[in-house]
Amino acid sequence: MPTTIVIDPVTRIEGHLSIEVTVDSVGGEDQVVDARGSGTMFRGFEILLLGRDPRDTAQLTQRICGVCPVSHALASCMNLDQAFGVTPPENGRLLRNLVLAANYLQSHVLHFYHLSAPDFIDTTGILDMSPWTPRYNPPDLIGGATAATLVGHYVEALHIRRKAHQMGAIYSGKLPCTGSYVVGGLTPNVTAENVADFRALLAEIRAFVDNVYVPDAMAIAAAFPSYYSLGVGYGNMLSFGVFDQDAAGTSKFFGSGHYTNGTAGPLDEAQITESVKHGWFTDATGTLHPSQGETNPEPDKPTGYTWLKAPRYTGAAHEVGPLARMWIDGHYTNGVSMMDRVVARALETQMLAAAMDGWLDQLVPGDPTYAPSAVPVTATGAGLTEAPRGALGHWMDVTDSTVSRYQVITPTAWNTAPRDDLDQLGPTEQALLGTPVLNINEPVEILRIVHSFDPCLACAVHMVRPGKRKHGKTFLIPPGIA
Repeated sequence: MPTTIVIDPVTRIEGHLSIEVTVDSVGGEDQVVDARGSGTMFRGFEILLLGRDPRDTAQLTQRICGVCPVSHALASCMNLDQAFGVTPPENGRLLRNLVLAANYLQSHVLHFYHLSAPDFIDTTGILDMSPWTPRYNPPDLIGGATAATLVGHYVEALHIRRKAHQMGAIYSGKLPCTGSYVVGGLTPNVTAENVADFRALLAEIRAFVDNVYVPDAMAIAAAFPSYYSLGVGYGNMLSFGVFDQDAAGTSKFFGSGHYTNGTAGPLDEAQITESVKHGWFTDATGTLHPSQGETNPEPDKPTGYTWLKAPRYTGAAHEVGPLARMWIDGHYTNGVSMMDRVVARALETQMLAAAMDGWLDQLVPGDPTYAPSAVPVTATGAGLTEAPRGALGHWMDVTDSTVSRYQVITPTAWNTAPRDDLDQLGPTEQALLGTPVLNINEPVEILRIVHSFDPCLACAVHMVRPGKRKHGKTFLIPPGIA
């Protein structure tokens, strides 16, 4: 008989995610035959921003997420730049790149060591304490001296994350959340001293990425080769592009584009829609382009099972994130599996850290870092960029110099989307199908695949809906090894 497993909540992610899977015997092996991901809280930021000064959005949208606030600051500022008709000067462009890249480095290091790698390490005898206990103990965990080394690197990575924040804060004022991103650029001055301070921290972080992070990611990949064939999903990829290489933003370090049903092509932003059939939103807000989108909750909707809408590109579900960026640019085309996500993220970190040295070289001390502008009476804007976890879009209308519409589609909304109007599964749901489950009481295989997407439900949903309960067999995942 099929068994329903509800992992509620999924731990070692940002936010509140519930994963419900149905496990049944297929060819004598227990496998996932159905999956459903639920964002269990409501995001109301689009409503909160209405009626405000447009310039407030650069600060307020950062509070959507504490892990990737810089991406929201950039998307909002790109939105404002377009609406206000202003172009940042070269120093402003470069500083935006550098602060965002610092945020990428800390986020990718965080994901591997503190959110994902623990799924593969046996810490028995090394970390016999909370939050590492209680824990799952599947037979394939890495143990012994290798496990002890990885745990040591876990601790070292905590310091590297702090230094990445410290590095970004040189030009952002503070992290997480920055006060320096404004319409038209960034506010701090560039000096020879702060360039040198930034470069010194970057050198230390690059050494860790090159000599510790990338080798550790490759070691785990080599120890778990079967995961190169698990968690594949649709294989559709999408990137909005990020890190402007010129003032107009026409050239980007990671390019935009899509890979759909085996065919690559340029990004057409007009092809984005959001389905709400299985989201707790009114049906009238479905199948709209985000520039026309509305956020009208319907918490008792009979067909709903999540507080996420279902973004689609040309009507198809697409994965976003480091693997998508690396795939679309041709930097990594080994595969689209769970383990490919881990490896691509590590290699992207290495590429980005190397690029940052070049951006530092281009800074000119004393040159302006932002261009002044005035609030328009009426305007529209769109800010499409990439957060560490993937494609991020902000869309805005301004009427009477205040925000009259604001819509956000986050990376986790793409990846952890529910079924759409055609009942096509979201990317994470699809990726879980066919996953073998050795022990339904310790479904670590499910967690490994979910964690490979690095879901950030804080970005996708906010405000709890009390009284909602799940049915079926529930396993609460402890916060350590899981």
